[in-house]
Amino acid sequence: MARLPRLILPGQPHHVILRGNNRQAIFLNDLDRQQFLATLAEVGAQYGVAIHAYVLMDNHLHLLLTPPGADALSRMMQSLGRRYVGWFNAQHLRSGTLWEGRFRAGLIEGERHLLACMRYIELNPVRAGLCAEAGQWTWSSAAHHLGQGRSGLITEHELYWSLGNTPFEREHAYREFLGQGVTASEQALFTDAALRGRPVGSEAFLKPLAIDHGRVVIKRPRGRPRKTPAPPKSA
Repeated sequence: MARLPRLILPGQPHHVILRGNNRQAIFLNDLDRQQFLATLAEVGAQYGVAIHAYVLMDNHLHLLLTPPGADALSRMMQSLGRRYVGWFNAQHLRSGTLWEGRFRAGLIEGERHLLACMRYIELNPVRAGLCAEAGQWTWSSAAHHLGQGRSGLITEHELYWSLGNTPFEREHAYREFLGQGVTASEQALFTDAALRGRPVGSEAFLKPLAIDHGRVVIKRPRGRPRKTPAPPKSA
């Protein structure tokens, strides 16, 4: 089956997943992680893509991004992938691919789902048993949103600012929000949507998108369509 076209909307947040080929590690040490974040900052600025949240795991990563134009996200991710792989291969005396195919991306309805997607991203290390609290993981944006450290990489989304009138109020509200955790259904929703390129949003958000992007927006059952039974022959 042909892969679905990406649904990228300018000015809207997108959840991006990038995985290592055959589940191999894409970061072998902290220097790799530092290099990746430095490259991410450069290409984000180059293409004007706002970075709202991120987490680096051993063999995959998650990003929450808002591109200014329809092709900015793809161009940024292509540049990021090429530049980091070139550095990684030279650093570790290897050659060949690093990524599991193209990056995966799912459109997010900001008003209803952006903060929940941020929480899903930043709680990844906690779910994996790598730390007890999200802010303890050095390689994510959680510490920034919790007021435990400032990152020039992050562009705070207006919905994060809506959590309070002062940095303390926003950080406190977000800490409580993180503390609510991520349900199994919510985790499945964001993971499946990004991997399959499906948007996450309310019916009111999805309905107009389905007019021009029906293949991406409308979920269809897996497998071949069932055949309609033939009508019985008359005697």
